[in-house]
Amino acid sequence: MKLLLDTCTFLWILTEADELSATSREAFTDPENEVFLSAVSAWEITLKHSLGKLSLPDDPAAYVPRQRERHFIRALPLEEGAILHLSRLPRLHGDPFDRALVCQAIAGGMTIATPDVDIRRYPVPTLW
Repeated sequence: MKLLLDTCTFLWILTEADELSATSREAFTDPENEVFLSAVSAWEITLKHSLGKLSLPDDPAAYVPRQRERHFIRALPLEEGAILHLSRLPRLHGDPFDRALVCQAIAGGMTIATPDVDIRRYPVPTLW
């Protein structure tokens, strides 16, 4: 399975937070799965950190790639073809970061690991 981590899922994996579901933890640790973090999530983390809404032990420019590599998570760039799915996506969710993740998952044939019930309303595989 190609697994795309929601931003909160990525952060909970790093901190081994109790909020992370057992299903997501199993999927993340399964060596058969390819695990990805989107550039969209890196953008969201950087933005929230710069606004003081997200505390990190280091600058996001160093922290995100270092943690991705440490946990064997692949970077997923934001491609034009993926983002153009936005025009066909129903307005079920107001968060532009989450809508972009849905587009990337659709374009890449991925499953999103997310607790977000609004993301689960889209025609994209999810797990939690």
